[in-house]
Amino acid sequence: MQFSSLKGTNKFSLKDIFSPKLFSTLAHYTRAQFAQDSLAGIIVGIVAIPLAIAFGISSGVGPSEGLVTAIIAGLIISVLGGSKVQIGGPTGAFIVIIYGIIQQYGLSGLIIATIMAGIILVLMGLAHLGSVIKFVPYPVIIGFTAGIAVTIFSTQMNDFFGLGLSDVPANFIDKWIFYAGHFHPNWWAFGIGLFSLAVCIGMPYITKRIPGSLAAIVLATLGVWLLKSYAPESWGVASLQTISDLYALPQGIPAPHLPSIELEEGESVFMLIQKLFPSAFTIAMLGAIESLLSAMVADGVIGDKHNSNTELIAQGVANIVVPFFGGIPATGAIARTMTNINNGGRTPVAGIIHAIVLLLVLLFLGSLVGMIPMACLAAVLIMVSYSMSGWRTIAGLCKHPTRDLAVLVITFLLTVIFDLTVAIEIGILLALVLFLMRTSEETQIRTFHHEIDPNEDTDVQSNLEHLTIPERVEVYEIDGPYFFGIANRFDDIMGRVSTEKYPIRIIRMRKVPFVDSTAMHNLSMLIERSHREGMTIILSGVNQHVHKQLLKGGIEQMMNPENICPNIHVALHRAEHLLQDME
Repeated sequence: MQFSSLKGTNKFSLKDIFSPKLFSTLAHYTRAQFAQDSLAGIIVGIVAIPLAIAFGISSGVGPSEGLVTAIIAGLIISVLGGSKVQIGGPTGAFIVIIYGIIQQYGLSGLIIATIMAGIILVLMGLAHLGSVIKFVPYPVIIGFTAGIAVTIFSTQMNDFFGLGLSDVPANFIDKWIFYAGHFHPNWWAFGIGLFSLAVCIGMPYITKRIPGSLAAIVLATLGVWLLKSYAPESWGVASLQTISDLYALPQGIPAPHLPSIELEEGESVFMLIQKLFPSAFTIAMLGAIESLLSAMVADGVIGDKHNSNTELIAQGVANIVVPFFGGIPATGAIARTMTNINNGGRTPVAGIIHAIVLLLVLLFLGSLVGMIPMACLAAVLIMVSYSMSGWRTIAGLCKHPTRDLAVLVITFLLTVIFDLTVAIEIGILLALVLFLMRTSEETQIRTFHHEIDPNEDTDVQSNLEHLTIPERVEVYEIDGPYFFGIANRFDDIMGRVSTEKYPIRIIRMRKVPFVDSTAMHNLSMLIERSHREGMTIILSGVNQHVHKQLLKGGIEQMMNPENICPNIHVALHRAEHLLQDME
């Protein structure tokens, strides 16, 4: 039996690893496209203002950190990214993990985790993992996204109702218990929150050209300014909190500086890095998943194809650089990316202009930003959490297999009750286990005695006569991957029949696409047992890929080469000869 050699074809050029879209699009850039990109960039920049501020505050840092992240990360992702239209910046997905890191390790811990996440993302891109990351199971993505949405919603109750609470517990259950025990709402704040929520919900019915969040912030800020300027003191309007009441806004981008690292007594930097690695890995996974999903959605709309490895490297560089300016983790943002596309953005120039618009806001409109009421920002984030919840998708998944729904629900509960790091790790593990269970169930092991119907076998020669199996010969067919999920089951089936009754066993592997190390080990143990018990194993229909694995694993050396047959005809003929020799 001859097998032609296969030469490796998985070669990557430098363009496959790192090829920013900006440079290829500029080669044929026009004034008309610049006009479109400029308009889209300005609109996206305006849309990003309230989101960047809200995400910064809800993450436990501040509005300036959110804006700085949107500016620097947005610029880097547009310049170096592998998508023409991706808009980068802080997103709602990071709120939960950032808040948890700050609570446990402080700002220095967040800085280290963000830089580590950036390095992981760069390494993922260099290792060509841009396509592999797309295989994260959909129920896991929906589960932790919905969990993040619920968690974001719960963090906004303090500002939405104007409770004015400090030291609110980070844990979901403890947080609601704390709210219930200290629920004394500020009715002015609650009214502003309800008004802002109504504007966010109603604006799309009036016009889709103006984002509801932007309209809500403009109207609520104007209303609060008028109330604070002209309403009598007896009305108690002064109790309404705005951004400037809680945070100091800088008048520009902070100078880059080496982050200070705060260590506990007896703790080294290496020990802190070890502690932060799970959080850094979660940030990297979230950034990779969200940015690549965003790029895939954008590809479908504009008819383009992004370079996923380049995109991961760009995301990584952004997250390495941003902490030196006091920023927080960033990734591609689906909502802002779609806003960019819908307003005519078709090249990374739009993303660059979006970053410039945000910079101008930080430089010249800081005082106006400080007047935004906290209750209004809470309402904007409540809308963000509603959009993230994906309740329609969850309702649709209820019609899918129960196992998928179980993965979704468990991932959701782990995200809400525990934290995102645990949710992603266990969610992916559960999905992997269920996948292996499904694959094991799909892989069939059939046993044949006496004859094989040729009408059911594609490798049988085209005659209508049944293939006769000689006496004392048993044929096993493995239909599907031969891996650890079924290797033990196959051994059990083989062990049920005595060697005296069937001294020759034919294993048909024509439908086996691959074998793993467990299957190879079990197969070698079976061959060794066959030598001891006087049994002969014949392999039939081994494909080229599996044959190479058998060679590497030393299986062929353990067998007579004549017992590895190209099809069932040769295998049965070989069995007849062996039976004659036994006689």
